[in-house]
Amino acid sequence: MSLENLRYKCIILDHDDTAVNSTAGLHYPAHLEVMKKLRPDYEIISLDEWFLKNFDPGIMEYFKNELKFSDSEIDEEYRVWQEFITDKHPDFYPGFIDIIREFKTAGGRVAVVSHSAKEIIKRDYERANAGDLPEIIFGWDKDLDKRKPSAYPVEQILKEFNLKPEDALILDDLKPAVIMSANSGVQVAGAGWGHQIPEIVSYMKNNCHYYFHELKEFRDLLFNFV
Repeated sequence: MSLENLRYKCIILDHDDTAVNSTAGLHYPAHLEVMKKLRPDYEIISLDEWFLKNFDPGIMEYFKNELKFSDSEIDEEYRVWQEFITDKHPDFYPGFIDIIREFKTAGGRVAVVSHSAKEIIKRDYERANAGDLPEIIFGWDKDLDKRKPSAYPVEQILKEFNLKPEDALILDDLKPAVIMSANSGVQVAGAGWGHQIPEIVSYMKNNCHYYFHELKEFRDLLFNFV
C-alpha cells in the first residue's frame, strides 16, 4: 500500500469516543465530581444527557449558559477534571491503532484535534505503544478561536503538511467537528462506534460526508480507493 492508493493524504482525528472509549468511564464521572464541588444542589444529568450537552450546545456553552459557571469556576472545573483523570486510562477501540498505523505506514499524515488536553492525548497514545502516530496534536485551548469548531487547528495542520482541504478527512463523533468541517472546507466522517444516541446519530448521518457504524467501514474508505 502506498500514498497513491489512499483516498486521503491526511486524517484529522478526534480523541474521546472516536479513538478511545472515555466519556462513560472518565469524563462523565469527572463531571459528577465537579458538580459535587461547584453545584451540590443542582440536578445531575444522566450519561446520555451529558453526551447530548457535549453534542449541543457544546460543553463550554453548557457550563457558562446553563450551569452559570464563572471564569474562576471554569478554571476549577478544569483542575478537578484533570486531577480526576490523571491516573485513569481509557482504552482505544479494538483495531483503531492498527488502522491508523497502516495509514501512516502507507504515507498518510496523522493529526489530532480534540477537546481533551494535549498531554492526556499524548499519554494515551504512548500507553498504547503508538506515541509515534500523531504528528500534530491540538487539544483544549481556552481561546475559542483556536479550538474546535474553529477552523484554526485544521488550517494549521494543512499548512504544516502542505496540503489542500480536499486532501484531508476529519473523523469525529460530535457536532463541533461538523462545524469545523464547514469552516475549513475539509470533509468530515462521523464515528458511530462510541455511542448510539438517536439525536446524535441522526444529525451526524445527515450532516457528515460519511457516517460509519463500525471501524471496518472507516478503513474501507481509507484504503479501497478507485
